[in-house]
Amino acid sequence: MRKENDSKVTEFVLLGLSSSWELQLFLVFMFSSFYVAIILGNLLIMVTVRADVHLLQSPMYYFLGHLSFIDLCLSCVTVPKALAGFLPQGKTISFSGCLAQIYFLHFLGASEMFLLTVMAYDRYVAICDPLHYLIVMNHRLCLQLVLACWCGGFIHSITQVILVIQLPFCGPNELDNFYCDVPQVIKLACMNTYLVEVLMVSNSGLLSLICFLVLLFSYAVILITLRTRLHRRQSKALSTCASHVTVVSLIFVPCVFIYLRPFWSFSVDKVFSVFYTVITPMLNPFIYTLRNTDMKTAMKKLIKNHVPFCCLVKG
Repeated sequence: MRKENDSKVTEFVLLGLSSSWELQLFLVFMFSSFYVAIILGNLLIMVTVRADVHLLQSPMYYFLGHLSFIDLCLSCVTVPKALAGFLPQGKTISFSGCLAQIYFLHFLGASEMFLLTVMAYDRYVAICDPLHYLIVMNHRLCLQLVLACWCGGFIHSITQVILVIQLPFCGPNELDNFYCDVPQVIKLACMNTYLVEVLMVSNSGLLSLICFLVLLFSYAVILITLRTRLHRRQSKALSTCASHVTVVSLIFVPCVFIYLRPFWSFSVDKVFSVFYTVITPMLNPFIYTLRNTDMKTAMKKLIKNHVPFCCLVKG
């Protein structure tokens, strides 16, 4: 452990997911496979939405393109460092690097939570007020909502960093995780962190819980509305909402568990962290495409128009 003036910690040691060499080899393979799937899956959605005029003009797919971008960036914040952590020289992270990871993790995570809430509102308007849907969810409003999501994420994340950066770190510097996050970092501070913990729970924990409850209420209203409309169009809407609820559960349940409680450690903390930062960004492209006829049709069209050309160029 290096210190400045024998009091200030300048780097942290990430203990990772396991100390077993055999398990680490398996995790390297698993994380590498997941990372490739995250990049390819989310890039495919972004390119498909961008290339198809019909999808780009649809508010739902416009938001989905932004969700894929957030998932892609979120995985880049944690997975590369997690892979580097399997190497002896990659287990350390500088104090500034740790703060940067916390900032981007919460910036992207909070932006995604707000965006999912916006997507629930979009589905609510589309199903409960279909005649005015295109008027209400116009391009200008969609742009403003996305901008509001990014601004909300920035405010949330900068609050986290401001609270952490003021803490003194002069003792142990080992973080029991594969990336830097607030619950583990503040436990290493050389002071009573009770007030800081309360502020963190009030910020991250309540943000996760409130967004989760709002989303559940929104989809409950949508499902009640769909009960009286059972023809084909509403069946498609029900399928779309089921995909959204699945994504919401995969993201918010781990976040509520991690942040809405006092900061002591549980054996399943790392499992929930993997779900939030790796599994969910990988599954989102599959959840939003496998049961979505419009996306599958647009992807087939994209492949049909570009794959033969690529093969011709290679030949």
